[in-house]
Amino acid sequence: MHKRQFLASAAAIGATAAPAFAQKPKGHEATAASPVLLTLTGAITRSNRGALDPAFDQLMAKQQVKFSSGYGVDFGWLTSLPAVTIKPTTEYDSRPHSLSGPLLTDVLERVGAPAAADTQILLRAVDGYAVMTKLETVRRYRFIVATHKDGKPMPLGGIGPLWAVYDADQIPELANKPLKDRFELCPWGLYHIQVIDA
Repeated sequence: MHKRQFLASAAAIGATAAPAFAQKPKGHEATAASPVLLTLTGAITRSNRGALDPAFDQLMAKQQVKFSSGYGVDFGWLTSLPAVTIKPTTEYDSRPHSLSGPLLTDVLERVGAPAAADTQILLRAVDGYAVMTKLETVRRYRFIVATHKDGKPMPLGGIGPLWAVYDADQIPELANKPLKDRFELCPWGLYHIQVIDA
């Protein structure tokens, strides 16, 4: 078979098979259009995916994440929310950088997280770093889910593609701390958020 015929046949098969795979499970919203970068689980009212699958959610399974349903979001979903830009001095090179992305509170609200100030938010990074904070702190510090650094998307393998971060320079109780101590609540390589009802 010639290469062009093969590609045309593959495209035709893909187009006819797509409707069967595109059906969403009952009770779930449409899944992300491109690879999921962030999965939110726990006390949320919206979902677009089922339970953790230990065979294919290997990273989450190895980090002992468990859930019966969740909401997976892709880059397009995150960048469709209003972006906020901050310019903190980062601990990695001691220089200010422009970081932009949606407010974490907007992301949580969009998936139906509780609004109570003492709602627990567990932020988990791909390297296993996990930190718990409260929604009250997320609001007060104006956390963003940074998708861009200095105007460019952040790559996997650096501090991206997502970084839960705030502008520590603008938070009085953090601004006077040494740089290495300002970002303890800020996992780079963010990939999972668990919401725990108070």
